Amino acid sequence: MGYSHAVSQSLLKKVLPPEGRSISEVSRETGVNDQTIRNWIKRSKTGILADGNQDSCPRFLRPKEKYQLVVEAAGIDDEQLGEFLRERGLHSEHITIPDQELRNMIDNKNDQQDKENKALKKKIKELEKELQRKEKALAEAASLLILKKKLDALTREHEDD
Repeated sequence: MGYSHAVSQSLLKKVLPPEGRSISEVSRETGVNDQTIRNWIKRSKTGILADGNQDSCPRFLRPKEKYQLVVEAAGIDDEQLGEFLRERGLHSEHITIPDQELRNMIDNKNDQQDKENKALKKKIKELEKELQRKEKALAEAASLLILKKKLDALTREHEDD
């Protein structure tokens, strides 16, 4: 299966510095064979794989790039959207799918934060309950100590008589 120049460049950006992710990680994420990626790296180092200035395939865009694409498309009215998409070699689903993916990421993050908040609130409640129990025990111990001192003082007075 042949991949476009844009796809190879997009994957090379992920595995070469500054991003420098592992080849196996990018391979699992994208479904491109790891040996194919190694071949692209070898070709890019020898200059056979020229560095084109084409946009990456939307399938291989990072979340930040997808977000930028969605924001740019949102700022364009419907009449000019077709031209915007044609300039970048995209279809309308290349906007709607990343938009939905980003919304799902935000929803999942919010759900995770809600779970963390619930767990923290529960922990705070438990700690406050334990603190109250310890304060009561301390107050009781202080009361018993005071009563013991008074008893000792009273018994000394009676012994002196």
